[in-house]
Amino acid sequence: MQKPLIKNFNNDHLLPFDIVFKEKKTPNRELPEHLHDRYEFVYIYSGKGTFFLNQMLYEMNEGDLFIIPGNTIHQALPDAESPITATAVFFDPQLIGHYSAGDSFTNRQVFERARKYKNYKLVVPTDMRPQLEEKLKQMHEEWEQHEAGFRYAVQLQLNSLLIRINRLILKESHHQAATSDVGPPWLLNLLQHLDQFHTDQTVGLSYLAKHTSVSAAHLSRVFKQLTGMNITDYVNAKRISTAKELLLSTDLGIDTIAHNCGYESLPYFHKLFKKFTGVTPGLYRRKVMKEMSHQIDNTTLD
Repeated sequence: MQKPLIKNFNNDHLLPFDIVFKEKKTPNRELPEHLHDRYEFVYIYSGKGTFFLNQMLYEMNEGDLFIIPGNTIHQALPDAESPITATAVFFDPQLIGHYSAGDSFTNRQVFERARKYKNYKLVVPTDMRPQLEEKLKQMHEEWEQHEAGFRYAVQLQLNSLLIRINRLILKESHHQAATSDVGPPWLLNLLQHLDQFHTDQTVGLSYLAKHTSVSAAHLSRVFKQLTGMNITDYVNAKRISTAKELLLSTDLGIDTIAHNCGYESLPYFHKLFKKFTGVTPGLYRRKVMKEMSHQIDNTTLD
């Protein structure tokens, strides 16, 4: 199994934020598949490629914006002949919470909608692109220069940008529904099937080949070619993603969660979980729950 990337972020606890600005991405410089808890969005300036996001396969083109909720498997596959130039922004969701107790609006709606409808791609209208690109440039400059008040400035610019994106999504005439537009129908059907049934212990290469009515060798080759992952790694990533959700949303024991996610062996589950997250399931639960409690306390004080 290829070791998944554990994305490393800056350690500024006052501003859990990172930006990779206008980076040129070629196939040999792109990150392997990764899974992290921060929210992320990726804006494409130029180039072509494929973006594999959870169970969706998208074309990448100029003006595309990919909205990536936390704990979502994703992998960008830039074209060798037309490399991607993109900006990626990563941040803790605490930076975009409610603005006041009486206002139900929150910029998290951008990401909640993407997760609910499994719709992660937005084609930014041409006339809006210069404004969006200027906001990204301003955030990057504040982040790099670290002048007085830079943390507040970055947070303000981030929320201002997300308000624009939120409004754009709500204007249906400006929003193009993002559906999988890459790959053969049998592969797209397989990804939808795995999104629902990845925790079944019967899921394996032979079962999936039978389900799709293609040979195991052909399935493996096409899956790897179009997603950048082998199918076993993808199923494990989906299971670990589900385990992370169960650790935070239930009081179930770790052995029960392992079983519910398709693992009969608890030591193997621990090993895989640590590969994907860098920590054990128990430590992950304690660490994240402590951070969530701290955020709630701060909100109450505000």
